[in-house]
Amino acid sequence: MAGEVVIIDPVILKLAVALGVGLLIGAERERRKGAGPSRSPAGIRTFAVASLVGAISFIVGGVTLFAIATAGVVLLVTVAYWRVDEDDPGLTTELALIATVLLGGLSMQQPELAGGVAVVLAVLLTVKSRLHRFVSTLLTENELEDALVFAAASLVVLPLVPDRAMGPYGALNPHAIWVIVLLVMAISAAGYLAVRLLGSRFGLPIAGLASGFISSTATIGAMGARAARSKEALPAAVAGAVLSTIATIVQMTVVLAATSMTTLQSLATPLLCAGLAAVAYGSAFTILALRQQVDGDPQQGRAFSLSTSLLFASILAVILVASAALQDLFGEKGTVVAAALAGFVDTHSAAVSIASLVSSEKITSNDAILPILAGLSTNTVSKMVFATVSGGRPFAIRVIPGLVIVALAAWAGALLDVRMV
Repeated sequence: MAGEVVIIDPVILKLAVALGVGLLIGAERERRKGAGPSRSPAGIRTFAVASLVGAISFIVGGVTLFAIATAGVVLLVTVAYWRVDEDDPGLTTELALIATVLLGGLSMQQPELAGGVAVVLAVLLTVKSRLHRFVSTLLTENELEDALVFAAASLVVLPLVPDRAMGPYGALNPHAIWVIVLLVMAISAAGYLAVRLLGSRFGLPIAGLASGFISSTATIGAMGARAARSKEALPAAVAGAVLSTIATIVQMTVVLAATSMTTLQSLATPLLCAGLAAVAYGSAFTILALRQQVDGDPQQGRAFSLSTSLLFASILAVILVASAALQDLFGEKGTVVAAALAGFVDTHSAAVSIASLVSSEKITSNDAILPILAGLSTNTVSKMVFATVSGGRPFAIRVIPGLVIVALAAWAGALLDVRMV
């Protein structure tokens, strides 16, 4: 009858996915199969059949028959591997064939996942030479060690760290502090990668601006560590550190817009002045970095310093405890004190708290200007501390004036608004 919709059996569709998985992986293996007696025993037909074997066994006998079929393929693959007459035959094709059987069975349960995994597997098989070249010639031993340290810190240590308030005044959350350690390591590694790809003149300013959206304070600490290790990278590291404050202003604008538009309107001039100051100061050091001539290839070394990351977290813990102690001393006497104390750790959380009071009509938007700028100023103090500790005197004397100028520009914008009223 005209107009009827043909409904295809879902099992047929899943079998089609299984067949597609086998053909996709098999096509890549066929191109590398070789010729003659030493050729690989598995090509496009073998992989397609293997995937269908996994799918059909699951349909007919469920998990039990699927396990038996997979074990049979593993046995055949083992026999074929030992019959290959090569000094170093490798296991890639054999493992890919076993994975194809498993993906065929997975297609009967989660065809979308099976298809996605098959694409990833095919890509990995295709970029074999590039991966080998990267690991053997481009990736240094120090970089590999750093990658393993970061993996252990994020995948092993982080899940084991307690996620609850501890210590004096309950101000310390070990899990949150360890996340900061990972954050500093990741930002430093991103800067290192940018330097490897683009050179320090271009890489550090770009990495600093981008990483500032994650954490400007952490970015300044990472850039300071980079400058301390390489004098040639000093101008570019300073540019990246100061450019990260642009991200602070942009984020401040976004969170205020999302929380209270009236508060954003009241702070429009201070934020504009602060943003222009950050752009001007950061651009000046970016130009200096671009004019600097660096001989040779970018220096290879460590992607990050674990000791610097731990020092950063230790200083943050001290600030958290000190802020909690001051909060306990002053109590809730004023929003300015509360915002200023919160600003030592995160200026955005302080701004959101004050803007929320405006949106709930507990204070006016004009009353929000002073506490928000107080939080911005104390956050600047934290950045100055990290600039000094991580980068030393040469880095600090270049970064701190920019941080001070940005903070003063915000206050100047507020005073300008008051005079115009």
